[in-house]
Amino acid sequence: MVAVGVLLSGAVSGPAGATEPLEYVALGDSSAAGPLILPQVDLACLRSSANYPHVAAKALGAQLTDVTCSGAVIPDFTGQQFGFVPPQFKALSASTDVVTVAIGGNDTGLVAAALSCINLLPPPAGTSCKARFTAGGQDQLAARINATAPAFGQALATIRRLAPNAKVLVTGYGTYVRPNGCWPTVPVWGVDANYLQATIDRLNQMLATQAAVNGAQYVGLRTPSIGHDACAPLGQRWLEGLVPSSVAAPLHPSALGMSAFGSIVAQAVR
Repeated sequence: MVAVGVLLSGAVSGPAGATEPLEYVALGDSSAAGPLILPQVDLACLRSSANYPHVAAKALGAQLTDVTCSGAVIPDFTGQQFGFVPPQFKALSASTDVVTVAIGGNDTGLVAAALSCINLLPPPAGTSCKARFTAGGQDQLAARINATAPAFGQALATIRRLAPNAKVLVTGYGTYVRPNGCWPTVPVWGVDANYLQATIDRLNQMLATQAAVNGAQYVGLRTPSIGHDACAPLGQRWLEGLVPSSVAAPLHPSALGMSAFGSIVAQAVR
């Protein structure tokens, strides 16, 4: 593990009093990459230089290797995404000091599930996605999250092996919608809004549990983002709705959200 003094100072001492910045590797999906947020620095991965890894790295004075990529799933850590993007784990080494990991939303199909919950008309003129996903007494999304847990745990174990000296932080997903939603601003019925956020919370709990089991630190973004969800007034949204209010992807962090999350991550590293 990186020494506490290193994390507090943001640098390590070298010969003749020289300092070296923390080597920080950011892994993960679009929740960290920042699709559409300007400036975009990788069009294949829709990665922004204003995403939370860049914000955190600047605050820490760290040297950042950002390999986050929109659409990433856990297998992309070890395989080529889109057939040409190198495995994200290639960025890790024994000299890595800090690793952040943001993954799971695509593995469990939460974005596609949320999009399927759109109802442009109020009830009962439509179908509840909660009713659909829990038909027959089995919660399909909960089952997907449970099925993803072993693969995520194995990924964390591999990070520990490839970057044995690093502090590993797992970042969760935020508060996307408030209790009972805000139809029609976010055109999802209240019952479905509650179900979707509860499912995100379930995913966060799985990530936190696996982090604890595998010697990583969980950084929760759920509580800090309360009041900054897709229902919040313009200028206060950290997470966008189905129709973004800023230059950002639907159902993803805004530039404002990335700035806030980067500060939270930097504080967790310290």
